[in-house]
Amino acid sequence: MNLGQSTLEALESLAINKVRSGLTMLGIIIGVAAVIAMLAIGAGAQSAITSQIESIGTNLLYVTSGGEASDPEPLTLEDVQALADARLAPAVAQVAPIVRSQATVSVPGESTNSTLIGITPDYFMVQNAPLSEGQLISAYHLENYAAVALLGTEVADALFGRTSGLVGEKVRIQGQIFKVIGLLEEQGGTSFGSADNQVLVPLSLAQLRLLRGEAYDQVDMIYVQARSSEQVQAAIDDVSQVLRARHRRNLGEDDFDILSTQAFLETASAITATLTLFLGGIASVSLLVGGIGIMNIMLVTVSERTREIGLRKAVGARKRDIRLQFLVESSLLSLSGGLIGILVGWGISALVGQLATASGTNLNPVVELDAVLIATLFSAAVGLFFGLYPANRAAGLQPVEALRFE
Repeated sequence: MNLGQSTLEALESLAINKVRSGLTMLGIIIGVAAVIAMLAIGAGAQSAITSQIESIGTNLLYVTSGGEASDPEPLTLEDVQALADARLAPAVAQVAPIVRSQATVSVPGESTNSTLIGITPDYFMVQNAPLSEGQLISAYHLENYAAVALLGTEVADALFGRTSGLVGEKVRIQGQIFKVIGLLEEQGGTSFGSADNQVLVPLSLAQLRLLRGEAYDQVDMIYVQARSSEQVQAAIDDVSQVLRARHRRNLGEDDFDILSTQAFLETASAITATLTLFLGGIASVSLLVGGIGIMNIMLVTVSERTREIGLRKAVGARKRDIRLQFLVESSLLSLSGGLIGILVGWGISALVGQLATASGTNLNPVVELDAVLIATLFSAAVGLFFGLYPANRAAGLQPVEALRFE
C-alpha cells in the first residue's frame, strides 16, 4: 500500500465519523490558534516598543547624577557648557539640559496635575516634540525669563476641553501666570509614560520661579546627542571623561549614569522576545493536550477496527501497511487542525489589533511566516508522535485473534 492509498482510506475513515474527528481536531485547533495569536501579539508589542524608542533616535544619551558614588555631585549648567564644547567632546552633536517636577496647572474652574519640564531650545533638536500649533520656546524666551508654556494635548483637554486654538491663553503653573505659545502634537502613551501630559517652559524661568528649593545652576538630566549612531560609544567616552574631570568630590568613582536609546532598544527587545516565547510556550501546552486526545481517539479507532485489521492482514497486508494507515490518519487529524488553527489564530490577532486601535493603543499584531511554519510542522509532528503508539498496536495484532475479536 502506498501513501496515496493510505491517505484516501484515512480520509474515508475520518469522513465516516465527522463529529468525532471534528472534536478531536478541536484540541489542535485551539493549541495552534493560541500559539499563533500569542506570537503575533508578542511580535506586535515588540515592534511597537521598538518604533517608540527609535522615534526618539538611536544616537541619544541620557545623563543623570548618581553612579557609584554615595554622595554624587549634581549636574550643573557648567557641565552642560563643557559637554557642548567640541574640543572636549568631539563626538557630541547637541546637548540639552532639563529640570523636571510635578506641578499643578490650572485655569479658572479647572486644574490638573502634570509633568513640568524646564527646557532650552536645544531640547527640540534632541527630542521628538513637534507642535500642532504655535511656536517653539526660543533663545529669546530663555534669555528674558519669559513666562511662556507649551501644553501637551492631555493638559489642554483637561483645562480647556479642546486641543486647538489655545495660543494666547493664560494658565497658572504652581500659582504663577504663564502664556500659552503653542500646543504639542499628540504622541500617545509610551513605555516611559504619557508624552501628552506635560508642560514645557523655559529652563531659566523654571529654575528661578518654579523650583526655588534647588540651586539655580543645577539640572536633573542632560540629553546628549551623538553625531551618529556609529559614534554613540565615542560620545559616551567623551561625556565620561568630561564629567570625571569636572566632578572631583568622589575621585575614583563615577557619580553619574549614562544610558543610551540603543541600550533601551536592546533591553526592550530582549524582554519582549522572552515574554513572547514564554506566552507561546504556555499556549503550546494545549497542543500537548490535543495530541493526547488524538492518541485516545486513535486507540478507540484501533479497537473498533480490529476485525478489519485482522482481515487485511489475513489477505496479505504487512505490518508497515497497517502502521502507515493509522499514522496517516492521525497526521491528517493533526495537520488539518493545525491549518484551521492558523486561520483562527490569524483572526484572533486581527481582532486584537482592531480592539487596540479602537482603544488608542499602538499595537499591531504581526503573524510572521516563521510562526506559521513552526505551528504547521509542530502540529504534524504531534500527529505523528501521538499516532505512533496506536499505529504500532494495530500493526502488532495477530490475524487470528483480530478476526475472532467481537
